[in-house]
Amino acid sequence: MSIKLTPLPLSVKADRSKLAEFGREIHGVDLNNVTPQQFAEIREALYKHEVILFRNVKISPADQAAFTKAFDTTSGYGHAFDPSISEISTRLLQMHGIPGVPEVQLIGHGTVFNHEGVARADLNHPTHKEFHKTVVSPEDEAKGYTRYYRWHIDAAFYDLSPPRVTSLYGAVVPKGIPQIVRYDDGSGDELPVTLGATAFVNTNNTFELLPAEYKSLAVRMKVKYAPHLYAWVNNTHAVSTGIAIENEGLEVPLGDLPPWTEEKRKVLSVLWKNEVTGKLHFQVHPSIAHELLVDPLPAGANRTGALYPDGAHITDLRTVRDILFKIQRPGIASSLVYAHDWQKDDLVLFHNRGLMHSVTGALKDDDLRVFHQCNLHGSDDPAPPSAEDIKMYA
Repeated sequence: MSIKLTPLPLSVKADRSKLAEFGREIHGVDLNNVTPQQFAEIREALYKHEVILFRNVKISPADQAAFTKAFDTTSGYGHAFDPSISEISTRLLQMHGIPGVPEVQLIGHGTVFNHEGVARADLNHPTHKEFHKTVVSPEDEAKGYTRYYRWHIDAAFYDLSPPRVTSLYGAVVPKGIPQIVRYDDGSGDELPVTLGATAFVNTNNTFELLPAEYKSLAVRMKVKYAPHLYAWVNNTHAVSTGIAIENEGLEVPLGDLPPWTEEKRKVLSVLWKNEVTGKLHFQVHPSIAHELLVDPLPAGANRTGALYPDGAHITDLRTVRDILFKIQRPGIASSLVYAHDWQKDDLVLFHNRGLMHSVTGALKDDDLRVFHQCNLHGSDDPAPPSAEDIKMYA
């Protein structure tokens, strides 16, 4: 039996011309008995639509891990969370590995007892107040205003390749008064969301929105990431949109981080090629980008108005962040965001090489939220632009 797909509901602010293919709910599949044909269709749907949803699912952590691994069969455990540096990073998510299935992490909010073999877990839903330089006032927070926490990609970006797929399962989902995400950057932009919604953006839109000179730059550019990402940015603050780090000089010096080696630092193209659709996605984790490397324009390319036509190695952190912010900020406009309204027993899979996502909102002390998260490091690095792509855009 073939699967059935229906569009996910978009916000009233959504630009439907740019989100027409983004997000699908899948019907007619028993996840305990997925046929090879159905899995092939599910995989194609994931890469084409970036986010896929299964409602009313009962799935064990072991089965969730197996289903996630099926999208990259030689992948392995690879959370960005590194217990060895937890003592110097207060920004690590409070994650608890589920006994026997360490690749599935228990995340959420509130205190959980005797859950999937975990005797007790004290969970914390991160909010912008823990990370942003400025925060929503208590008066506005009481009116329901909030922010994105941090736009990111699930990956360690040190030694291990980024996961292809992340799966999230809503075991306990709190319900409460909807909130309004404010950008607070002078744009006046805002987005109504349900309590604890997860926000997603398709980073192919980020690339497609770029003017020609920035598309030329993107196809020639790589990013070098800092090692031990959470420890490096532990003392820093994010801008109000959650898409960049403030330039305050608060990063932990690389020499003061836990031991690391240069060859394990990830250097990746800023554009990742979708292995099914062939589309280019501007995929950079902005919080932990450390350097940019730009190739020169290819022979015969038009140099008029070109950025860094002779190539460059950009190590000034402010410049790195300014370039990435100029590219990435338009891609998180409210008209381009899908904010998932969680229901109990939702299983959401997202293409971690084709989008960015962010936690939203703030939960009260008595709001219980229990999720199972699984992402596995990739078996290889994402595909960069092809020679044809470079010829087309450079």
